[in-house]
Amino acid sequence: MGPAKRIELSEEQIHLIAKALADPRRMELLRQIGRGTDPVGCSSIRDCQQVSAATLSHHMKELEIAGLVKVTREGKFASYTLRRDVLQAYMDQLAQI
Repeated sequence: MGPAKRIELSEEQIHLIAKALADPRRMELLRQIGRGTDPVGCSSIRDCQQVSAATLSHHMKELEIAGLVKVTREGKFASYTLRRDVLQAYMDQLAQI
């Protein structure tokens, strides 16, 4: 297995990630999703959050738009995986400031 491919984020994506991470609830959601290596089902996420389904959906959509989570849909069910490569690219680009 060769070295991981380096991702270069656009200025727009950097802005979207910063906006997504500015919300404490979304930071907690990312921590929850990133704890393991397996995808986390929406119902598991919701069980740990004291928010309505609509609010949770909004937060998850912001994380998806920012590229921080990968969504896998099966019928009406969704599972989320942290995109560690995107998060690392974001941190790398911040370190260059």
